[in-house]
Amino acid sequence: LEILVPSIMSNMLNPDAIFSNNEMSLSDIEIYGFDYDYTLVFYSKHLHTLIFNAARDLLINEHRYPAEIRKYDYDPNFAIRGLHYDVHRALLMKIDAFHYIQLGTVYRGLSVVPDEEVIAMYDGSHVPLEQMSDFYGKSSHGNTMKQFMDIFSLPEMTLLSCVNEYFLKNNIDYEPVHLYKDVKDSIRDVHIKGIMYRAIEADIGKDKGMKFIVGKDWRDLFDVVIVQADKPNFFNDKRRCKLHAATMYVSLFLQGNLYEFLKLTGWRGSKVLYFGDHIYSDLADLTLKHGWRTGAIIPELRSEIKIMNTEKYIQTMTWLQTLTGLLEHMQVCSLHSLCFLFLGDREMNRNFFNAQFGSLFRTDENPTYFLRRLSRFADIYMASLSCLLNYEPDYTFYPRRTPLQHELPGWSDQLCTGTFRIPFLQETVQIK
Repeated sequence: LEILVPSIMSNMLNPDAIFSNNEMSLSDIEIYGFDYDYTLVFYSKHLHTLIFNAARDLLINEHRYPAEIRKYDYDPNFAIRGLHYDVHRALLMKIDAFHYIQLGTVYRGLSVVPDEEVIAMYDGSHVPLEQMSDFYGKSSHGNTMKQFMDIFSLPEMTLLSCVNEYFLKNNIDYEPVHLYKDVKDSIRDVHIKGIMYRAIEADIGKDKGMKFIVGKDWRDLFDVVIVQADKPNFFNDKRRCKLHAATMYVSLFLQGNLYEFLKLTGWRGSKVLYFGDHIYSDLADLTLKHGWRTGAIIPELRSEIKIMNTEKYIQTMTWLQTLTGLLEHMQVCSLHSLCFLFLGDREMNRNFFNAQFGSLFRTDENPTYFLRRLSRFADIYMASLSCLLNYEPDYTFYPRRTPLQHELPGWSDQLCTGTFRIPFLQETVQIK
C-alpha cells in the first residue's frame, strides 16, 4: 500500500479538465449554444436558502401547514443531486445504474432507514423499471420514483425531508403524495411567481442577469438569444417562433420550437455544441432526436476531484480495492473482522463526499443512476464553461479507454497512463 500511494499521488486528476464520453473534435463545431442558469450564470449558496425559506413560507401561508415548520433551516450539506424520492413512501434515496438502492442512503425525514426495513419494503433492494421515471426522466401514471436532477432541486429535497421529519416527530398523520405535491407546487411558485428572480435583481442593483455579469453590450457576444423557451418543451413542441428584436449582430427570439428555429437558421445538428446543467431538460432531446453535440456542466465535479486527489482518499481507496480482491479470492467471508473492515471502509469512502449520500457519481461499487444518464446524454462534461479555456479551438476529445470486465487491464492502463487521455493535474499547461 505504501508503495502504491506515492505512484498514484504523482498522477492526480485536474479538476479543471474536460472529460469525454464520446469522441468529439472542436474543429467540427460551428455553433456554440448555452443554457442560462448554472451554465452561463452561477449563483451563491445563499440562493438555495432563499428558495427554501420562500417555499417553506408558502407552505405555511397558502397551504396551511403548521407554522412550527419555520424552525427548520436549509442545510446545504444534506442532499446531493440525482437522488430519487419514493412519492408514496416519502423516502429519499440513492439508486445505482442498475436500479438497486444503495443501502444506508435511504432517508425518511432526516433519519436513515435501517437496511432491514428497506429490504422488507422493496422485497430486496431493486426498484422495478415501471416504478422509475422514463428514459427522459419524466414521470407518468404508475411511476412512484421522482428523480431530482437539477441544482435548484437541492432545496426542494431538503424541504421535503424537513416537513416529513416534523410530521413524524409530532406523530401527525399525513398523506405522502399530497405532501410531495404541495412542496413541489411551492418550489414551482417560487420560480414562476418571480419570488426568486425579484430577490436576485434586488441584490444586484438596477442591472440584472447578463447585463450585471458582462455589461450592457452582452448581446454582442451571441448571434441568437432565445427567451421564454420553456425547455424541454422547446425541443418537442410546435409553438411558433416570434422575432422579438433584431440588430445587425443579434436576433432575439421569443418562445418558439427547435424545428422552426433550425429552419430559420439552417444549422445542422452535428455542427452545434450545446451546454447545460440539466441532463434531461437541456441535453437528452438534443442528442437523441436532433444529433446535437452536448456538454454537461457539473459544478460538483471540481470539489469531488479535489477530494479524490487527497492522500487520505487515495489510501482508503487503495486499501478498499485490496480488501475487495481478497474477498473475491476467498469467496466466503470466514474472517468477520475482514468483512467488518470492508464495510467500514466503504462507509468511510461515502463520507468523503457527503455524510448521508456519498458521491454524486458512484454508489459503493457501481456508477449512480445520475452518471448513467450523464454518460448517455453528454458527449463531454466539466465543472464549468471556463474549463474550455484550457483547450485549443481545434482540440479533439477522446474518451479514456478503460478495460471492459472481460478485457485484460494491463495493456489498456499502460496505453492511457501518462498520456493526454487522462487529464492529470500537471498536464494543464500542456493541453493548450
